[in-house]
Amino acid sequence: MMYNDFVIVGPAADPVGIRRAANAAGALGAIAEARATFVSRGDNSGTHVKENELWRAAGMTPSGAWYLRAGAGMADTLRMADERNGYTLTDRGTYYMQQDKLDLALLFEGGEILHNQYGIMAVNPARHASINFAGATDLIQFFISPRGQSLIANFEDARGRQLFFPNAHLLR
Repeated sequence: MMYNDFVIVGPAADPVGIRRAANAAGALGAIAEARATFVSRGDNSGTHVKENELWRAAGMTPSGAWYLRAGAGMADTLRMADERNGYTLTDRGTYYMQQDKLDLALLFEGGEILHNQYGIMAVNPARHASINFAGATDLIQFFISPRGQSLIANFEDARGRQLFFPNAHLLR
């Protein structure tokens, strides 16, 4: 129904130089090679799954004292990376919403691998009889409707930056 993207943030001085990386896997590879602090969500969330995909693309399995697992949500992971003067992978929207509270800079963005698709689906009522399937279906229809897609397109942060991009039209 909508998408945004993942970005890599870190110290504004970018001591590892990931701004110059050719791609996201290269950026993570440079962080690992430098043994620079990297804070992972470490919680099996979509962001953590994407991070693991990037490490595999870099041909690496991160480990060691430089690689920290927050085991927390994105806002807490960003704060931890900030406190440790480290790098982390985040979705752009959460970074934008937390940016004024952090000294972290957006250092790497772009590339299809950093695409972050959001979907919506109802829980199967045959497996979970107590759910409100009609309500779930109505919510789905709202989000994919022209009105819902317009609200998504116009959802901005305090600086006027669009946080999500509607794409339910691809379903039609």
